[in-house]
Amino acid sequence: MWNWRYLLVMGLCGTAGYEGQAAFAAPPEQGGTLSSAPIVSASATGQPVAAKTETKTWFSDIDVGLQLEAGAMANSGHPHNGMNFGQLLQSHSDTGLLNQVALTITKPVDPIGGGYGLGANIQMLYGSDARAYVITGISDRWLKHDRYQITPIQANIALHMPWLTKEGLDVQAGILASPMGVEVLNPAGRAFYTMTYTAQYSNPFEHVGFYGQWHLNSHYAVLFGVDAGNQKSFGRGNNNGRPAGYVGFNASQLAGGAVSVTYLLRVGPEDARRQLGTHRAHEAQRYWNDLNATWQITPKWSLTAEATQVHDEGLEANTWSGVLWGAYAATSSLTFNARAEVYRDSTGQFIVQYPEDGSYGRALLGLPARTYSAPATTYGDFSLNAVWRPQLGHHVKLLQIRPEIRFDRSLNNTRPFADFRHQNRILIGGDVTLGF
Repeated sequence: MWNWRYLLVMGLCGTAGYEGQAAFAAPPEQGGTLSSAPIVSASATGQPVAAKTETKTWFSDIDVGLQLEAGAMANSGHPHNGMNFGQLLQSHSDTGLLNQVALTITKPVDPIGGGYGLGANIQMLYGSDARAYVITGISDRWLKHDRYQITPIQANIALHMPWLTKEGLDVQAGILASPMGVEVLNPAGRAFYTMTYTAQYSNPFEHVGFYGQWHLNSHYAVLFGVDAGNQKSFGRGNNNGRPAGYVGFNASQLAGGAVSVTYLLRVGPEDARRQLGTHRAHEAQRYWNDLNATWQITPKWSLTAEATQVHDEGLEANTWSGVLWGAYAATSSLTFNARAEVYRDSTGQFIVQYPEDGSYGRALLGLPARTYSAPATTYGDFSLNAVWRPQLGHHVKLLQIRPEIRFDRSLNNTRPFADFRHQNRILIGGDVTLGF
């Protein structure tokens, strides 16, 4: 529910894909987390589906969707280690990747009496992206030595409760995608094949816990949640045994429906006891701040901006970043996008590359893992692409083709690229996504 942001994605790249789930609202695909709109669900292919008042049985509107993504990014530096530094998903240079095969089973939120509604979501992902979206204690031991792994993206129940206000309270509990940030894992729900440094290193990915949105009215909602940590489960799957959580707000459909704003604060210990010791790992907090806004200027033009700041007490490290997206919908099936970012890693401990297939999950738990990292660096990047979504037959619900060119540069004279030999680099390539 937290990652459907339809307003901007209509400008950026059309309707959402498999991350549309059986939840409550449809905020802008690239510009917020939760909406305060009336209950609206999404099918497994991302098409909006109004919550139904009459069905033959509670199970009659279950939807099943399948989505596949593959792509490649060539690197101008031709690094000897074969890695696109600073890219967790498009990690291997000059190499084709099967990023995702995503199977989604969605039960939209339907009334169950007394003003209550109930739904459920299951989403499983196979592919190279699963290496970064691993959840320790759940999927970190599945195919852990393979380039293509398996991980659950969603496995939760969704509940609407007619409490406190007219619009009520919505909650999801189980395995959930993080609500923070603009760019999402679903390739049909973000503008570019590559991700920003912000999305990969200053936004969480996955959680085990619960999240809620309390709708104050049709425009404003309070956001909150508690979980086991970023990409952590419980017991041995947790690196420090302490919970974390969110609080924030969403303002949607402002200025006649053109503007949406979301702010989220996340607080909790994230560092491993194996690295800091038990006491320090329990006490040292990580503070994540994310503010983003979307402005649909005209039916063809849209802008999204995001600002983030992260402070980690245990690592004694800080990051800050700013990102701006612009989109022009030339036709109903063709959109052009631009993206610019500045990202500061004050110690070099956040922007890290994981060359081995299981090293990301091991690093989350504080276990020995092979990594590459650069010194303290201010990164700048600029990306251009086109998104083509031709309308096909009934059985193919999505065909998305995205050629992309991306320019990266260290803004403070470090050399983080191409085996730490170059101050800048160019990535060129793209991806193809199919949805059924």
